Amino acid sequence: MRTAVAITLTEEDRATLMTWARSRTAPVRLAARAKIVLLAAEERTNRQIAAELGVERTIVGRWRNRFAAQRLAGIEREQPGRGRRATKRKHWARTIVEVTLHTTPKDATHWSVRSLAKHLGVDKSLVQRVWRAHELAPHRVRTFKLSRDKRFIEKLIDVVGLYLRPPEHALVLSVDEKCQIQALDRTQPGLPLKKGRCGTMTHDYKRHGTTIRRGGFAALEMASGQLIGQCMPRHRHQEWLKFLPKIMRAHEALDKMQYQ
Repeated sequence: MRTAVAITLTEEDRATLMTWARSRTAPVRLAARAKIVLLAAEERTNRQIAAELGVERTIVGRWRNRFAAQRLAGIEREQPGRGRRATKRKHWARTIVEVTLHTTPKDATHWSVRSLAKHLGVDKSLVQRVWRAHELAPHRVRTFKLSRDKRFIEKLIDVVGLYLRPPEHALVLSVDEKCQIQALDRTQPGLPLKKGRCGTMTHDYKRHGTTIRRGGFAALEMASGQLIGQCMPRHRHQEWLKFLPKIMRAHEALDKMQYQ
């Protein structure tokens, strides 16, 4: 009569196996293997483990021997060559990728899983697996813009250099244009951030219109959190140059407060 291989666990092995056996996110097959090894470490026979877990005795023996030979890695990873080969996906993968990349449906801007599956006459889960394997996501779009300025690299170095190595006692302004910004005002002051609670604000607010045609300028003093704003009749570089002294005065006032 053959004797089952004895299983001895270290504290680390036992903790890992317990985590796998109780996990709700780990694969079911991994949790089952972990339970087999844990019961085997209690000197249970293969027949007893098979009866308790409701599996074949040969399966219990396989994972007991695999753990004895390779420890945790033996039950965590599948052996190469095991499992049913994905013959259907291999046959359709190239077609699905080519249709996804080089064509569009007549009534939409991009293919969806269901529309492409219906178009090719395959199951939608097959399309999902192929897209996942090739990291395709037709519904996602990222915008970009390439500058045609011949001095772009030179200007880029100058701007980035101000942030990395600004001149001594220099004031660096980061400027961005945002149009159609609503001027909103909360009906009550928000509560500040504190331990155990995030910052809060009221759900309602007052509308003060937008600055679509007018020139709305705003600046944020990072050191103090002060917001500096001004609304002008137009939005041109002339108005921007008029707004700069207001920023400078606010910055100088902050410096005086710091030195006092």
